[in-house]
Amino acid sequence: MRTYTLHVPEGAPRGDARALEQAHVVRDGFSWGAFAFTVLWFVRHRLWLAALLVLVGLAALGFAGRALGLSPFAALVAVGLASLLIGMEASSLRRWTYGRRGKPARDAVIAGSQEEAELKAAARWLDAEAAPGVAAPVASRPAPRRGDDAVIGLFPASEGGR
Repeated sequence: MRTYTLHVPEGAPRGDARALEQAHVVRDGFSWGAFAFTVLWFVRHRLWLAALLVLVGLAALGFAGRALGLSPFAALVAVGLASLLIGMEASSLRRWTYGRRGKPARDAVIAGSQEEAELKAAARWLDAEAAPGVAAPVASRPAPRRGDDAVIGLFPASEGGR
């Protein structure tokens, strides 16, 4: 099971079906597509600036390796490590970009596949009464009392009048 985040336009009220049409569901975790296809993965997800920065970074890595006289194996390892880093951070970069574009993460779901995550996220978004993060009214609790035996943090109050 994976965690997915739902990104909808900022200010959209919960339950708004039009906002759901513009929503994106992003899987958390390692991205094999970004690891294997780096720049093409960013272009596919319309992350133009990230695609350009990754392309420039990989080209600079190649030129630096050549200037330092690295062996082909060492250059392959360096590119592999850069691709590994890209694969680990691609989803986070995608979430950050959506937030910057006015579509912050508004919900998170746990699902086995992208389709299941989309269905769960849509159902939770359209069910305005079951908004996550909003506590349901709790039966009346007795108010906490402050007395001589009150505990603050992890330690009981000292008797010295602290």
